[in-house]
Amino acid sequence: MNVKQRTIKEPVSVSGTGLHTGEFVTLTFNPAPEKHGYKFRRVDLPGQPIIEADCDNVTDTSRGTTLTQNGASVSTVEHVLAAMVGLEIDNVLIDVSGPEMPIMDGSSIQFIDAIEAMGFTEQEADREYYHIPYNIHYTEPDRKVEMVAMPLDTDYRFTCMVDYNSQVLGSQHATISTIAEFKKEIASSRTFCFLHELEALLKHDLIKGGDLNNAIVVVDKEVDEEELAHLAKLFNRKDISVAPQGILNNIELRHQNEPARHKLLDMIGDLALVGVPLKGHIMAARPGHAANVAFAKKIKTLIKKERSRKHVKVYDPNMKPVYDTVQIMNILPHRPPMLLIDKILELSKTHVVGLKAVTMNEPFFIGHFPGAPVMPGVLQIEAMAQTGGILVLNTVPDPENWLTLFLKIENARFKDKVLPGDTLIFRCDLVAPIRRGIAQMKGIGMVGEKIVVEAELMAQIVKYK
Repeated sequence: MNVKQRTIKEPVSVSGTGLHTGEFVTLTFNPAPEKHGYKFRRVDLPGQPIIEADCDNVTDTSRGTTLTQNGASVSTVEHVLAAMVGLEIDNVLIDVSGPEMPIMDGSSIQFIDAIEAMGFTEQEADREYYHIPYNIHYTEPDRKVEMVAMPLDTDYRFTCMVDYNSQVLGSQHATISTIAEFKKEIASSRTFCFLHELEALLKHDLIKGGDLNNAIVVVDKEVDEEELAHLAKLFNRKDISVAPQGILNNIELRHQNEPARHKLLDMIGDLALVGVPLKGHIMAARPGHAANVAFAKKIKTLIKKERSRKHVKVYDPNMKPVYDTVQIMNILPHRPPMLLIDKILELSKTHVVGLKAVTMNEPFFIGHFPGAPVMPGVLQIEAMAQTGGILVLNTVPDPENWLTLFLKIENARFKDKVLPGDTLIFRCDLVAPIRRGIAQMKGIGMVGEKIVVEAELMAQIVKYK
């Protein structure tokens, strides 16, 4: 049974202070249509620009994950996105009244509680998972970061290990065997920092919204009463001390391994930037925002490659043609050696497929190149154009009285050599309806499953008889 996409039932808002900017911000989660994905809308800016939750839009990972698009940015998005993944929401538009997500209590739980109280709506479209096909590795040897995504068709599983070479924090592990465990096991785990980091951030005014209620502070150095008193004054506290667990006594740990669980939370949020729900087992050692985003980009690149291959139909060169060579010559004015199409395999109102059998007897191989014959790229484009010409001339009742003149060729790319013995198959698709005799087409040339050439073509049909 296919799982359906879902969104939230009604808009719901939460408010709080941005950790780094100190600005009071309101987030409003809005229902969104199928295949919308996760998007942020800066409602405080002119034009209310949209920012897509996409790893290609990441512009900073220094103190959280920042996205930038359409001249606008939103930062510290990872906790919000982790909540969306944990709730298995596919489509949501998130209005934000400032440049940063509110830090809330430093975890995802308050976002989850607010949305769950409002409820969900199942949509008609199926959820389209990407199943990790084989082990995908990412490493950063200098920071001892290791990440791997492994095949697991049944669910989305995570294992995370952190080791900061700290006697206080030590080595910690966290894991969930299914994304359904996120709310109970991971969502309430708060962000953490080391005391020396906190002091540096305070000195440079980089945590204007910082409060000891929304972070675990790991005491990784000797501190005296004077320093503790100074911290208490900064955070408007009567007093602060070091708890037996080696953290400031501002809060109690919700889990013994809460830092590792929060790193797992961050990883789930950052990997949401792949753009599709995943099925697989993600294992990571010492992850951080920069590594998470780099890993997300690697997975997204693999998805794009696989999807482009899926859109390439493999044609049988021996199938009965719509037009053979003689019939093509009744439509096109070209003649050998400039007739570069042997068959038309498919023809509709919006697309055409043509075939060129490349033999060693082609006249251009005499000079291109002796000893290393390669079909010239310009002739590949010409063959593509002739294929497209059949599509365009199919729109008039007397094609033999018309010519196809090409007005523009753009974005031509040659991806591999075409050699004697290859069967070159072209497909041209209209990208817009033909108007005033002007046709715009996208063309590709394939040898087997491999695309060897592609280009965008514009042509005009004119009467010449």
